[in-house]
Amino acid sequence: MKTVFEIAMDVRWGDMDAFNHVNNASYLRFIEEARVAWFKSLTADWAAVDCAPILAAATMNYRRPIGWPERLRVTLHAEKLGTKSLTLGHRIESATQDGVLYADGTTVMVWVDNSGTSIPLPAGIRAACE
Repeated sequence: MKTVFEIAMDVRWGDMDAFNHVNNASYLRFIEEARVAWFKSLTADWAAVDCAPILAAATMNYRRPIGWPERLRVTLHAEKLGTKSLTLGHRIESATQDGVLYADGTTVMVWVDNSGTSIPLPAGIRAACE
Protein backbone atom coordinates (compact mmCIF):
# COMPACT_ATOMS: atom_id res chain seq x y z
CA MET A 1 0.00 0.00 0.00
CA LYS A 2 1.67 3.19 -1.20
CA THR A 3 0.97 6.56 0.46
CA VAL A 4 0.21 8.96 -2.39
CA PHE A 5 -0.86 12.09 -0.50
CA GLU A 6 -1.21 13.64 2.94
CA ILE A 7 -2.86 16.91 3.91
CA ALA A 8 -3.67 18.70 7.15
CA MET A 9 -6.94 20.56 7.60
CA ASP A 10 -8.89 22.17 10.40
CA VAL A 11 -12.30 21.06 11.57
CA ARG A 12 -14.71 23.94 10.95
CA TRP A 13 -17.44 24.91 13.38
CA GLY A 14 -19.95 24.23 10.59
CA ASP A 15 -18.83 20.57 10.49
CA MET A 16 -20.39 20.04 13.93
CA ASP A 17 -23.86 18.64 14.53
CA ALA A 18 -26.39 18.91 17.35
CA PHE A 19 -24.53 16.22 19.33
CA ASN A 20 -21.43 18.47 19.53
CA HIS A 21 -19.22 16.34 17.30
CA VAL A 22 -18.39 16.34 13.59
CA ASN A 23 -21.32 15.16 11.48
CA ASN A 24 -20.71 11.85 9.72
CA ALA A 25 -21.16 13.44 6.26
CA SER A 26 -18.26 15.80 6.96
CA TYR A 27 -15.87 12.83 7.10
CA LEU A 28 -16.65 12.22 3.41
CA ARG A 29 -16.00 15.90 2.67
CA PHE A 30 -12.59 15.67 4.37
CA ILE A 31 -11.49 12.80 2.12
CA GLU A 32 -13.00 14.51 -0.93
CA GLU A 33 -10.94 17.62 -0.16
CA ALA A 34 -7.81 15.44 0.17
CA ARG A 35 -8.49 13.70 -3.17
CA VAL A 36 -9.01 17.01 -5.01
CA ALA A 37 -5.83 18.48 -3.48
CA TRP A 38 -3.93 15.33 -4.54
CA PHE A 39 -5.27 15.47 -8.11
CA LYS A 40 -4.40 19.16 -8.33
CA SER A 41 -0.87 18.47 -7.03
CA LEU A 42 -0.35 16.05 -9.93
CA THR A 43 -1.62 18.31 -12.71
CA ALA A 44 -3.43 21.62 -12.92
CA ASP A 45 -5.91 20.21 -15.46
CA TRP A 46 -6.88 17.14 -13.41
CA ALA A 47 -10.53 17.65 -14.37
CA ALA A 48 -9.84 18.21 -18.05
CA VAL A 49 -12.64 19.02 -20.45
CA ASP A 50 -12.45 15.56 -22.00
CA CYS A 51 -12.37 13.40 -18.84
CA ALA A 52 -12.83 13.52 -15.07
CA PRO A 53 -12.83 11.21 -12.05
CA ILE A 54 -16.11 10.15 -10.48
CA LEU A 55 -16.73 8.44 -7.18
CA ALA A 56 -17.96 4.89 -7.77
CA ALA A 57 -17.97 3.65 -4.16
CA ALA A 58 -17.06 4.77 -0.65
CA THR A 59 -16.68 3.03 2.69
CA MET A 60 -16.07 4.81 5.97
CA ASN A 61 -15.27 3.13 9.25
CA TYR A 62 -16.04 5.64 12.00
CA ARG A 63 -13.56 4.86 14.78
CA ARG A 64 -14.26 7.75 17.18
CA PRO A 65 -16.04 11.12 17.20
CA ILE A 66 -14.17 14.25 16.17
CA GLY A 67 -14.61 17.33 18.33
CA TRP A 68 -13.90 21.00 17.77
CA PRO A 69 -11.39 22.53 17.66
CA GLU A 70 -9.21 19.92 15.99
CA ARG A 71 -6.61 19.74 13.24
CA LEU A 72 -6.78 16.63 11.08
CA ARG A 73 -4.30 14.72 8.97
CA VAL A 74 -5.90 12.93 6.01
CA THR A 75 -3.74 10.34 4.28
CA LEU A 76 -4.51 8.65 0.95
CA HIS A 77 -3.05 5.27 -0.04
CA ALA A 78 -3.14 3.53 -3.42
CA GLU A 79 -4.64 0.12 -2.61
CA LYS A 80 -5.68 -1.27 -5.99
CA LEU A 81 -4.84 -0.01 -9.44
CA GLY A 82 -7.15 -1.27 -12.17
CA THR A 83 -7.34 -0.48 -15.86
CA LYS A 84 -10.17 2.04 -15.42
CA SER A 85 -10.44 2.35 -11.64
CA LEU A 86 -8.38 3.23 -8.60
CA THR A 87 -9.13 2.13 -5.06
CA LEU A 88 -7.79 4.66 -2.56
CA GLY A 89 -7.49 3.85 1.11
CA HIS A 90 -7.92 6.78 3.46
CA ARG A 91 -7.19 7.57 7.09
CA ILE A 92 -8.43 10.55 9.07
CA GLU A 93 -6.23 11.08 12.11
CA SER A 94 -5.54 13.80 14.63
CA ALA A 95 -2.67 16.05 13.62
CA THR A 96 -2.37 17.22 17.23
CA GLN A 97 -2.55 13.93 19.17
CA ASP A 98 -0.37 10.94 18.27
CA GLY A 99 -2.17 7.68 17.63
CA VAL A 100 -5.72 9.07 17.41
CA LEU A 101 -7.52 7.51 14.43
CA TYR A 102 -10.94 8.99 13.72
CA ALA A 103 -11.84 7.04 10.58
CA ASP A 104 -10.52 4.87 7.79
CA GLY A 105 -11.89 3.19 4.69
CA THR A 106 -11.72 3.22 0.91
CA THR A 107 -13.03 5.01 -2.14
CA VAL A 108 -13.15 3.73 -5.70
CA MET A 109 -12.56 6.31 -8.42
CA VAL A 110 -13.37 5.76 -12.11
CA TRP A 111 -12.40 8.16 -14.91
CA VAL A 112 -15.05 8.90 -17.50
CA ASP A 113 -15.17 10.82 -20.77
CA ASN A 114 -17.72 13.46 -21.78
CA SER A 115 -20.31 10.80 -22.59
CA GLY A 116 -19.98 9.21 -19.14
CA THR A 117 -18.19 6.14 -20.47
CA SER A 118 -15.33 4.81 -18.34
CA ILE A 119 -11.87 5.24 -19.81
CA PRO A 120 -8.38 4.02 -18.87
CA LEU A 121 -6.77 5.81 -15.93
CA PRO A 122 -4.77 8.89 -16.91
CA ALA A 123 -1.04 8.21 -17.19
CA GLY A 124 -0.21 10.72 -14.40
CA ILE A 125 -2.55 9.01 -11.94
CA ARG A 126 -1.20 5.58 -12.82
CA ALA A 127 2.41 6.77 -12.44
CA ALA A 128 1.70 8.38 -9.05
CA CYS A 129 0.25 5.11 -7.73
CA GLU A 130 2.79 2.60 -9.06
